[in-house]
Amino acid sequence: MKKKGKTFFSCSSCGYQSPKWLGKCPACNSWNTFVEEESTPAAAEHPIPELAALRREAAAPVPLAAIESTPPLQGQTGIAEFDRVLGGGIVPGSATLIGGDPGIGKSTLLLQVLGNLAAAGRQVLYVTGEESPGQVKLRSERLQIDSPGLFLLAETEVGRIIGHALELRPAVLVIDSIQTIRTPESSSLPGSVTQIRQAATHLINLAKTAAIPLFLIGHVTKEGAIAGPRVLEHMVDTVLYFESGTQHPYRILRAVKNRFGSTNEIGVFAMTGSGLHGVDNPSNLFLAERPATMAGSLVTATMEGTRPILTEIQALVSPSPSTGIPRRTVIGIDRGRASLMIAILEKHLNLKLADKDIFLNVIGGLKIVEPAIDLGLVAAIISSYLDRPIPAATMVLGEVGLTGELRRTSFLEQRLQEAVKFAFDRLIIPQNNLETAERKTMAIREISNIKELPAILFQP
Repeated sequence: MKKKGKTFFSCSSCGYQSPKWLGKCPACNSWNTFVEEESTPAAAEHPIPELAALRREAAAPVPLAAIESTPPLQGQTGIAEFDRVLGGGIVPGSATLIGGDPGIGKSTLLLQVLGNLAAAGRQVLYVTGEESPGQVKLRSERLQIDSPGLFLLAETEVGRIIGHALELRPAVLVIDSIQTIRTPESSSLPGSVTQIRQAATHLINLAKTAAIPLFLIGHVTKEGAIAGPRVLEHMVDTVLYFESGTQHPYRILRAVKNRFGSTNEIGVFAMTGSGLHGVDNPSNLFLAERPATMAGSLVTATMEGTRPILTEIQALVSPSPSTGIPRRTVIGIDRGRASLMIAILEKHLNLKLADKDIFLNVIGGLKIVEPAIDLGLVAAIISSYLDRPIPAATMVLGEVGLTGELRRTSFLEQRLQEAVKFAFDRLIIPQNNLETAERKTMAIREISNIKELPAILFQP
């Protein structure tokens, strides 16, 4: 009879372990995330002999000068937006985690990437732990993928997956999804923190020792986070998240961690019947349906990684129908930042906003966290409050301080060049922010305090 191991409680959010159940996790402050798991004594031998032998071969010290660099597979994925988010391409031996809402396109995107690599003459392996081979085949037919170099494996046991991978030596290995993979060391259910950690450890060891690029698809919880996010995020090289939900026809893939490229880089994709297609010019996408003569709407420029993107910010200021606390609803903007801008307007421009409902939205599902949009938020609120439209060719940029002063914006040259492409001929920015920009292409108004903004905002 198999001896039962000791039980413990593990936080499904961050992996923190406790001998007893806790209502609130002391590590990540999440509520009701502790689940009971059973510990298993460590085996005397490595549970995967093939991987143990491979690691022993790679264990000897090697001079750094004797190690050959492994450049990324530039352009090999066939999807430029995906290469951009990865930092140029797929790096051999890298481990990448991709998360997002169900149905947002994680499996579709990676199947397209494998299809392009297989069409280029490489052998790739797609491991599915949720779908049957027939279901994956149906998706591949919809995506028009039919290459003999794409191999499919329906398996959930990590030892057998690693055995097949070592035999095939694929150019890229995809696991869909990591929550379905189980390991022989633990008796916990697949998807538990222990199983996820152990399975990911073995697969990442395979990627590093055999130089096989690894992609792990991770499910998200109802709060929008990957189950066991801190456990997985610290283990992998790159973490990619799909931001916009399935209600949008466009998908935004953001790199929140990348050891091989810029963080906060985004890729914009359009979901169609034939799969995800990269959007080369996101600014054109976000400005396509902009109302040109409506109050509360303006355009600002944000930097996403190395790329400037023009996006529309909309504000709606209306009388609060109740005598209680007015509503403050923000989408795509940090709520604390929005509250700060509202307080600055009340203090320095004497706007009576305490009895007004205020709604702020970034069009297109984009989430902006940088302070360069502060002045744009202020201008949109003023426009809606006064019910006066801002001229359509005007763009507003700048960080606003607590005393109402404007601070310099970084990468202003790149933002200006993007604005010129879309025929914006008037720019309102902080004073002394421009040094070498070509000023002949647009009228530039420089201000030092938001008190100067209303006088020039509505000028043609």
